[in-house]
Amino acid sequence: MAVFKVVPDIWSVGAVDWDVRSFHGPSYSTYRGTTYNAYAIVDDKTALVDTVHRPFAQELIQNLKQVEGLANIDYVIVNHIEPDHSGSLPEIMKLYPQATIVCTAKAQEGLRRYYDGDSWNWQIVKTGDSLELGHHTLQFIETPMMHWPDNMVTYIPQKQILLSNDAFGQHFAWSHPFDDQNSLEEIMVEATKYYANILTPFSKIVAKKLSEILAMNLDIKIIAPGHGIIWRSHPEKIIEAYRRWANAEADPKALIVYDTMWGSTEKMARAILEGIARAGVPAILYKASASDSNDIMAQLLESKAIVVGSSTINNDMLVPVAAFLDEVKGLKPLNKLGAAFGSHGWRGGAVESIEKQLTEGKVQLAMDSLKVQWAPDEDFLEECRDWGFALGAKIKG
Repeated sequence: MAVFKVVPDIWSVGAVDWDVRSFHGPSYSTYRGTTYNAYAIVDDKTALVDTVHRPFAQELIQNLKQVEGLANIDYVIVNHIEPDHSGSLPEIMKLYPQATIVCTAKAQEGLRRYYDGDSWNWQIVKTGDSLELGHHTLQFIETPMMHWPDNMVTYIPQKQILLSNDAFGQHFAWSHPFDDQNSLEEIMVEATKYYANILTPFSKIVAKKLSEILAMNLDIKIIAPGHGIIWRSHPEKIIEAYRRWANAEADPKALIVYDTMWGSTEKMARAILEGIARAGVPAILYKASASDSNDIMAQLLESKAIVVGSSTINNDMLVPVAAFLDEVKGLKPLNKLGAAFGSHGWRGGAVESIEKQLTEGKVQLAMDSLKVQWAPDEDFLEECRDWGFALGAKIKG
């Protein structure tokens, strides 16, 4: 990627990964690719904020050579130790062995486990500490569990820029780095998916830390994250979105997730959707086995209610529905209403398992479950519509 000037004396020097289609192993789909953002600050003392995924180390090194006035690196700021951000650190330290690594105590602990850094220079910082480069001051704010214990962000008051690493990011590859140079709608789709699948379990912590940062009255004009675009025109949009998501504010909308063997549960799902829509509540339908679970989670983040259905097999739900509910339990979404439905043959079990999983995931059951043996007739489908209508009324209420 070409080197970009973010503001005078601060450069984007990271790498764009156009080809990656999964992240965190196979667990996160990245259909728009991603970036590994790093930033160089040129001053009396120079600083590199974060590095890149190790396969892109040489690209980072070549980018640094293109930065005007950067002949050396005095400090390497490690906002987060996850290897997609720190993987090139050993290569950087080979080139600049005199550099001092600036990070939290937890980050130092993790970096020493990841890499052989006994010979490196270290400076441990905490919230309230700062580092003078000359004309720029780096102010550090610890953000533990956004989303690892080591996380911090770096603020530069002279340029009103927040270098936020994983916070406020998206998996979004680009040819031009700024929000106003890309589709804001597409950016927000990826930002929603990012928060839903990575930060949802830590929402209470995110809400608390976000309140603390806002209480500092920092004048933030630009947010430069570790993945995706740089927010220079609409930083308030992503800050407000994080506030909503962290406080579990959701639209009066229903998400229906189901799977089916011979079509009975699918007929129920579509009738339930009709009933919810009759109540004036938007609803969206996903077949678990045919859908990307990360996209479903993004919809769940923005929905007040989740309705889950399955046919029965071996006295339990179908595997794609079970896998989805395992993710719900792991992500622990807050303040969600839920309901279960399904079909069975000679013996049931799926609906009861769904309700158990929803309850364990802290989803509040809003309706008694709805189930049918063998196949629904038209009278029962009308009952499904009525059931959906009643649920829609509760979502609105």
